[in-house]
Order: sequence, then structure tokens, then C-alpha cells
Amino acid sequence: MRFRLTRVSGAGLVLFCLLLGAVQSYALQLNLTDSKGTCLFAKWEMNFTISYETTNKTHKTVTISEPSNVTYNGSSCGNDRNGTKIVVQFGSAISWEVNFTKEASYYFIDSILLSYNTSDSTTFPGAADKGSVPVNNSLQTVKFPLNNIYRCNSLLIFNTDSVVQRYWHIHLQAFVENGTVSKKEHVCEEDIPVTTVAPIIHTTVPSPTTTPTPTPTPTPTPKVGNYNVTNGNATCLLATMGLQLNITEEKVPFIFNINPATTDFTGKCLPQTAQLRLNNSQIKYLDFIFAVKSENRFYLKEVNVSMYLANGSAFSVSNNNLSFWDAPLGSSYMCNKEQVVSVSRTFQINTFNLKVQPFNVTEGKYSTAQDCSADEDNFLVPIAVGAALAGVLTLVLLAYFIGLKRHHTGYEQF
Repeated sequence: MRFRLTRVSGAGLVLFCLLLGAVQSYALQLNLTDSKGTCLFAKWEMNFTISYETTNKTHKTVTISEPSNVTYNGSSCGNDRNGTKIVVQFGSAISWEVNFTKEASYYFIDSILLSYNTSDSTTFPGAADKGSVPVNNSLQTVKFPLNNIYRCNSLLIFNTDSVVQRYWHIHLQAFVENGTVSKKEHVCEEDIPVTTVAPIIHTTVPSPTTTPTPTPTPTPTPKVGNYNVTNGNATCLLATMGLQLNITEEKVPFIFNINPATTDFTGKCLPQTAQLRLNNSQIKYLDFIFAVKSENRFYLKEVNVSMYLANGSAFSVSNNNLSFWDAPLGSSYMCNKEQVVSVSRTFQINTFNLKVQPFNVTEGKYSTAQDCSADEDNFLVPIAVGAALAGVLTLVLLAYFIGLKRHHTGYEQF
């Protein structure tokens, strides 16, 4: 769902807001413009975990994310040096503001101001103390070069008193020059992979031992789940698959099978795109986003994931430039063998017994399937063997008839 808010000011400020629930992978997106064009651009995801005391003297924790009632009142590009700020309201429960200051060839976040209102009984049921509680952070040590878009997909966490703030998938450029968002990226340190060189150690090589290497326990094959998305009363997307998430980060290697019995699913069908979203207690969301090609074919274009790992840390990855599961519109795509969807260097999805149809579903049933190349190879093997046997048989028959002809010719000479 898209919302557009227009604010009238001397600079002709226009505010575009993209909320959660859309096919795009970013929860929040803000584009402020003035007479020259864009003056501030930001898209990001964030949530807040807040602990508060209830009337019965117990402590309760609430996580606020994916709001449906976001407003951006007070956001401003300011002037050439300061006054630039992003202001976000989550109904009456949360007010969040970030202020930017420009100096020389860089700018920095002057402050992050968060306040939550425990008088909102829907968000903070049974709160003992009613009223607004301020939480302030200063990040002046983090500098951003001008005319660069700051990118940080990694999770950034700030703990303050009883509040945990989480930010990720950040793309930000304050003080945009000449009205055009820069194509240069300034990547945060957390997104830069750490490369280490092992030191060369000269040691005496010990004699080999006969101790056998233990065989690693194989990961079981995931259970196959059936998922469907409806548009009104009609099914518009079908998916059947077993899913295994493979996270290959050096510090947290992690393989996770999705259990369909404990996994919820939602989605959305549009004329040119379709979305299937899975979530459970460990996965905040796993999005499969399909798109239509100009030659009347569909394919898997985008995958987004945000989840918690076994050690409690968060993991998020997005890729909107994929090209998997290609098939004609009006048909389904099927692959019985295991497939690997490589989303990023650190994240892959292994699929089992896959069958999907994101468009043109008729009567809630799959249409004729196009097999994946792995399955097609299975049919090529018997065909190739049959062709080889036919060739050998032809050669044998040909040699027989040639020999027979020569035999008759020898009799005719007497």
C-alpha cells in the first residue's frame, strides 16, 4: 500500500512515504524536495523494544515495528548548515527525530530523540506511570561524507535505559547537492567484510595418527509446505516447497529448516509483481518477490530476509536483482531436485520439491509445469542411451547386410 503526503511550504516541500506491506523491501522511505529537487533522501528499517512497569508491579516488554499509522510531520531539509531533520510518529505511542549538522566536507547526526508515551493503552497496556518518556542519543562521532549515499545493511543496536533501538537496511543522504541523490556509496564499517591473513608458523610436522575424522551429522531435509496468497476470494499465488536457510557468515555458520506447521504466510498480488511472505518466531520475514518479464514470462526477482540466529543476534539480507525460477506466464515452475538460490555471499536458500505459480492461477490449481534444467537432464539420460543403442544396432545391421552381399557375390563367380 502506498501513501503520498504533500506539504505546502515556501520551498514547495513534497513528502513521499512508503510504508510496510508493500512489495518493496524497505519499511520506511522518505524523499524531501525543495525548488532544486531532492534535498534529503532516506530509506531504512527500525524497531524499538521498550520495557515498562505495569500496575501490578511487574515489568512488561513490547516491541514496536511495522506500524500502519506512520506520519512524518516536522521533517525538514533546513538550511545549508543545519535544521535538517527526519521526524517520524507511530501514532500517539512513539515520536522519533534525527537531526543532522553539516561541517566542511561532511555531516553527522547531531542527535536522535526518541520518546514513547505510556498513556497509549493499546501499545502499553496496564502501564503504571502515564506520560511521555524521552530517550536521547548522540552520534557525533559518526561522520558521513557529503555527496555520498550512506549504506548500512547490517543491524545497528543502541541500548538506552529500558529501550533497545534497532536500525538496519539504511540508505541515507542528507544535504543532497543539486537536487539529485548521489550514486556514490559510503559503506558502514559493519558491512565491510573482515579479511584476515593467517600467520606463517614454522613447526615440526608430527607423525600422522590413525584417529579417524568424525563424520558430520547431515542436516535433515526440510518438510514441504504449501502456501497460497488470495486476492479477494480467488487464489492468485501458489507455492509448494521445502526451505532450508543457509547462513555462511564466518562467525555464525547457521543452517535452519523452515517448519511449515509453525510458519505463517501472507502476500500480495499485483499485475506485474507478486509477493509471498513467511514468518515465524525466529524469522521476522522472508519475502519471495516475483516479477513479469516483457516476453510474457515470470521469474523470482527479489528475496528479503530478517531473522534472529541461534545466538540471539539479528541477520538481514536483501537482493532485488535475482533471476531464478523462470517460466512462461500461465504455467507453473517445478523442480523436484534440490536447488540453491544464492541471495548474497553469506545467505543461500536450498529448495526441495519446489513448485510455484505466482500469476494466472485458475480455480486455485497449478497449471502445466515447466521443469527446471536439473529435472530435464534426467529425461535426457535415457534419450541419449536409447539413441546410442539405436546407433549401435544400425551399425550391426549394416555390417550384416554388407557381409551377406559379399557372400552371395562369391557364389556367383563359380
